[in-house]
Amino acid sequence: MTLPDAALGAFFGYFSLWAVARLYRLVRKVEGMAEGDFKLLSGLGALFGWQSLPAIILLSSAVGAVVGIYMIVAKGHKRSVPIPFGPYLAGGGIATLFFGASLARLWFGA
Repeated sequence: MTLPDAALGAFFGYFSLWAVARLYRLVRKVEGMAEGDFKLLSGLGALFGWQSLPAIILLSSAVGAVVGIYMIVAKGHKRSVPIPFGPYLAGGGIATLFFGASLARLWFGA
C-alpha cells in the first residue's frame, strides 16, 4: 500500500461516516453516531487503504443489522436504546486483516 492510499483511506473513512451522521442529524434532529466511529474507520482506512473501506462498511453494517434485529426481536431490546457501531467496525477491520485480499477481489473484481 502506498502513502496516498493510506491518506485517502483515512480521509474517506472519516468523511463517509461524518457525512452519514450529519445527514441523520439533519433528518432526525438527534445524534445517530459518535465521533469515535469516524476516527476508528479513519484509522482502519489508513491501515488498509481506501480500497478496503467498502468491504469494512458492508461487513460492519450487515453484521450490526443482523445482531440489532436479533436483539430487538428475541431479547426485547428497545429501539430507542442505541447500539454501539464501533465493535462492528472493529470486526470488519479484523476480517479485512485476515481476508482483505479476497474481499478486495470480490468487491473490485481485480
